[in-house]
Amino acid sequence: MKHGGNIYQFAQQVGCKPEEVLDFSANINPEQALDPASLLPIPFGPYADPEYTLLKQALKARYPHPDGVEIEVFNGASAAIFALLRRLQPRDLVLYAPLYVEYAKIAGQLGCTLHTIDRFADLHAEVPENSTIIFVNPSTPDGRLYAMQALLEQWRQKNCTVLVDESFLDFCSADSVADYIAEYDRLYVIKSLSKFYGCAGIRIGFILAAAEAIDALKRFEPAWKLSTFDMAYMRQALANRPYIEQTRRQTAKRRKLLRQALEDAGLFETIYPGQANFLLTQLKNDDDGYLLQERLAPSRLLIRVCDNFSGLNKSHVRFAVKDEQAIAQLAHALKAIPHNVL
Repeated sequence: MKHGGNIYQFAQQVGCKPEEVLDFSANINPEQALDPASLLPIPFGPYADPEYTLLKQALKARYPHPDGVEIEVFNGASAAIFALLRRLQPRDLVLYAPLYVEYAKIAGQLGCTLHTIDRFADLHAEVPENSTIIFVNPSTPDGRLYAMQALLEQWRQKNCTVLVDESFLDFCSADSVADYIAEYDRLYVIKSLSKFYGCAGIRIGFILAAAEAIDALKRFEPAWKLSTFDMAYMRQALANRPYIEQTRRQTAKRRKLLRQALEDAGLFETIYPGQANFLLTQLKNDDDGYLLQERLAPSRLLIRVCDNFSGLNKSHVRFAVKDEQAIAQLAHALKAIPHNVL
């Protein structure tokens, strides 16, 4: 699987129903903040509010930001990133890898010069003056949480435009860099809501930026990007405040269980420390992650081989944090794999 979460294709391959797949490939919270059946009656007749007023109020309550900083919503974080890069039209784009290969594809589509920095080896490497930076924190696919102040200052000194993707930050007890926008109006913060709130089918992401930057971005955006149902669902999910700490505690506990299962399997050279809802591994002897997937397929287990992340190869495999029962089934399946067959 080149991308996580395609349970439909996988189910067809292994001969089961999609809901029978144990999906360790997609970093989606296995718990949901809201039962859709509990939604209040939703008026589907009229057009939705094109300014998304109530949703933005709920987002501001959940993610406070300074005066002079505004928010714009999108049909998912990917749509937000694409829209912003089309608006910025960067000449030099700096990517901190490992990173989704899609970012490099965007650079090719926009005709900009691509610069890749290996954040494992040289995090504070020099960047071009006036370049556009893309940095994911916590990172994916390894889940490392970075202290951002020194990096932000480095980029500011180079007069860079900075995009920080914080789609996994809610899983950590850490502060957003959004407060820095008041001091540096070339900083953009991007967030996805589907991962933390366990609702991949509800496509909502957003950008926080200086008010003038948001106004400029909105001029290129269509009306009614989000459905009435999506907005109603997310407003109520955001209001579930106990869910936040409950999810963080539960994720930390389950991440430990997952790590132990991976260690006990004896198949992995490295299990990267991570603070998000997934763990990155590297198989011993540069073994093939696709062969590991073949061995796990009869157990209806879907994993994420990371060879389409810049800087990684098919020996790198990522596992999402799932519930205790799913982790136990993964542990059982991994232990049954002989160490010399990958």
